[in-house]
Amino acid sequence: MAKPTVKPGQKVPDSGIYKSTKSDTKSTLVKGEPAPPTPKSGEKWKQIIDTNKKN
Repeated sequence: MAKPTVKPGQKVPDSGIYKSTKSDTKSTLVKGEPAPPTPKSGEKWKQIIDTNKKN
């Protein structure tokens, strides 16, 4: 399954650790919450670690 990518302010589809696409800043985002602003204009958040793995 592809890792989710979200824009700032968009509801997060899956909890996990996300990295900004240009500045490489990392942040923990929670499912259902709005994604925080990114450090640079035009960036998105891309999930790098899924913290809700299903067994």
